[in-house]
Amino acid sequence: MFKRLLDYNNGEELETVVLIKNSQLRHTKNDKLYLALMFGDSSGEIRGNYWDANNQDAATFNTGTIVELNGKREEYHGRPQIKIYSLRVVGPQEGYDLNQFIKSAPEKIKDMKEEINKYVFDILNPTWNRIVRYLLKKWGKRFFDYPAGKSNHHAVRGGLAYHTLSMLRDAKGISDNYPQVNRSLLYAGCILHDMGKVLELTGPAATQYTTEGNLIGHLVLIDEQIMMAAQNLKIDTESEDLLLLRHMVLSHHGKYEYGSPKLPALLEAEILHRIDDLDATVYAVTNALQHTKPGTFTEPLMGEDNKRYYRPKKDEALDKSKPLE
Repeated sequence: MFKRLLDYNNGEELETVVLIKNSQLRHTKNDKLYLALMFGDSSGEIRGNYWDANNQDAATFNTGTIVELNGKREEYHGRPQIKIYSLRVVGPQEGYDLNQFIKSAPEKIKDMKEEINKYVFDILNPTWNRIVRYLLKKWGKRFFDYPAGKSNHHAVRGGLAYHTLSMLRDAKGISDNYPQVNRSLLYAGCILHDMGKVLELTGPAATQYTTEGNLIGHLVLIDEQIMMAAQNLKIDTESEDLLLLRHMVLSHHGKYEYGSPKLPALLEAEILHRIDDLDATVYAVTNALQHTKPGTFTEPLMGEDNKRYYRPKKDEALDKSKPLE
């Protein structure tokens, strides 16, 4: 029985079967070719470089290929990586299923569906409620299966729904504490804000950006879906209710430098941006801490300005938390 990728410690040699989540043929400073690989399984992912590669290697060890990996786990500039000894493509006759190598959200899809639907009932504005229901029905299969990102936060099967549900829970607490917040608008914004990722990304296995994702992006894609839904539901496309909902999704990245076409100009839009950022941070730091020995620091987290986080020697809360896989 093979150990999983993140079960190995630094300096330990490994032999395991993994999925190539990303493969890029690159040039060294001396103009030699190598493959920059991202390996993954149900425990997480680690990078590795396949040196002295050629075009045939790139075709053989491409994204989405299951391989037997022999090598050693090392650390380079504070980040884990695999020193590759050898790679072998695993054939279909060997009995491996692609789903074995896909990390999943820590909550069941059925449970997440039920809880999200309860929040939908609390969206009392008819325009927002109808559009949310329409788009959840239209994109529900992908919405509850897709990740929320290619490689950063919630980049797991069901991660999009899990991220959305976590934000809804935060939104409920904030709305309970601040009665001036329009709960219906905030809930609708939470559910729709990242739904465009069902068009931006290819799915949970070896996730890549689609052509639409690269050329347009999920903020504009979901705005387009909202307008199409309004037209199909015979909702006035010039109404203020629709305008407010569109602003929520178009401004949720919060800053121009984060790819937001507009800055938040509603209290609810500002809150949506902040709980989106908060949930992404909590997920990324927690995931790193769960793979860090007590009394040591995490690897530098790219999405958190390369900061490293310390795991206390006694961390009962983290010990009791659900594994993010």
